[in-house]
Amino acid sequence: MSQHQHRHRQAGEEPATGSATGSATRPGGTPSPRPTGTRARLRAARHWVGAWVATAPGSYIWLLILTVTALQFAQLPKRTANVVLRVDSTNLSELFHHPVAVFILSALWTQTPSLLSYIVLFHLSHIPVERWVGTARWLITVASAHVGATLISQGTVWLAIRWGADPAHMAHTLDVGVSYGLAGAAGLLGYRFTRPWRWVYFVVALGYLAAKVATGQTFTDVGHLSALVIGMLFYRFARGRPLWDPPQLVRALVTRARARH
Repeated sequence: MSQHQHRHRQAGEEPATGSATGSATRPGGTPSPRPTGTRARLRAARHWVGAWVATAPGSYIWLLILTVTALQFAQLPKRTANVVLRVDSTNLSELFHHPVAVFILSALWTQTPSLLSYIVLFHLSHIPVERWVGTARWLITVASAHVGATLISQGTVWLAIRWGADPAHMAHTLDVGVSYGLAGAAGLLGYRFTRPWRWVYFVVALGYLAAKVATGQTFTDVGHLSALVIGMLFYRFARGRPLWDPPQLVRALVTRARARH
């Protein structure tokens, strides 16, 4: 035994074990298990999801709030749920008494029983826009569409009541949800496409919502069309931003699919 090892034994120390790379060992001298392939893939997936969510924090926070309130709403008795929605609605009565509160609260509830539809719509509208123009510009666009479309649509209700076309109780109607914000984001999203595809997008979107106004003639239809137009007014936010060229995207997808085979 060398003199160096003898000093270690006298001090009650064990000689260091492990590879030259410094891999950890168990007390018995056996190497600690390294992360398996599944663990590594899960860690990589968590990292990817976190990085993706960080590119659109506002949209995902909003979607999380909607999920929580929808779960709470599902547990309420029907009568209580109607009272909550009515108090938080942006109808004429609530807008007159406490407008700021209902503008905020009405965007945190949804009358749609399935959250899946909103998860899909958020990923088709809000999230692409926020990732494209940034959180601040996205929020300005969506808030403007939400507030502006609400005022326009409830203005039509007020006129209809005044002219006798609608009954007076329409001043207390239910009006909650995030659809105006979605329509506003969709209006800005049209500028993401290169010409002439953006004009095709706008003609289809405007034509569809205008047809709903002409056939349905509800204040909600008026609000959706108004919100889309308000979103289109923020075209300056799209200047200097990267664009989508649909034919080029299709060619890239086809090339990638062929490369995999």
